Amino acid sequence: MLAEPKLVALFLLVAVECLSLSASTIEVTEPAGAAHGYPGLCDINGKKLADGEFRQWIENKRLHVVITYKFSDGDVYEEQAQFQQQPALTQEKWSWKESKNGASQREFAADFLSGMASAHIRKDSKDVSKKIDVEPGRTFAGFGFSIALSNLRKRLLGGEQVQLKAVGFSPFPSLTPQVVTVTTSYGGLDRMRMSGRLLKGDRFIIHPELSIIAKLFVNVHDTKIWLTNPAPAGFLRWEGPIMLPEDPIIRVDLLSGAKSGPAEPEVR
Repeated sequence: MLAEPKLVALFLLVAVECLSLSASTIEVTEPAGAAHGYPGLCDINGKKLADGEFRQWIENKRLHVVITYKFSDGDVYEEQAQFQQQPALTQEKWSWKESKNGASQREFAADFLSGMASAHIRKDSKDVSKKIDVEPGRTFAGFGFSIALSNLRKRLLGGEQVQLKAVGFSPFPSLTPQVVTVTTSYGGLDRMRMSGRLLKGDRFIIHPELSIIAKLFVNVHDTKIWLTNPAPAGFLRWEGPIMLPEDPIIRVDLLSGAKSGPAEPEVR
């Protein structure tokens, strides 16, 4: 006896929705727990600019991350983030604050639950707040991409390219918070020297997919993130603009040292 057409159609609809949900979320294959480290922030040539402290812990079934960088001239950078790891990886909060001798200079924030993002730049007297289009489980900011990549590692190593969403702030037209599609891919196995040690890491690339019109007004660099090799995949290095597209490109190393060496392809 054949099933009713309407029941068949309903079954197919439910199946498609389940497949879409599975494809749009990131399965947590590398659960993150408590961690404490001291990364180093360098310029792109490897000169150390600031000492960092990385703190990560679980509280109320949420993963919390706080990263602080302290410069010798009194500047302080601090990034905070919050994530849900079950039933899938979902970023819920993110913020970045730059202060000078205790006074706030630049602040950026995104609440993924309410869909509100904001920016404040003291010297330009700019304060912007805007509703953004967040896709839960696919939209990330800051250190959130390192956690996302650690759980996508096997897929990317297999040659898959995964599109995610990134929260960013564009100077055009006026410090506008926005969500941009980015393509994540595997770039190869590299070796690099940090804190006097030669380490290996898998390089992953986060490439913003900008429209032709947007490219006329802003030049957005790719962000590169290295994860430790062999697995488990932990953070090793990050390179990209500090915050805005026109900001200097910096490097953050897992291990802080006086000099950081460039990443070079590993000779197999």
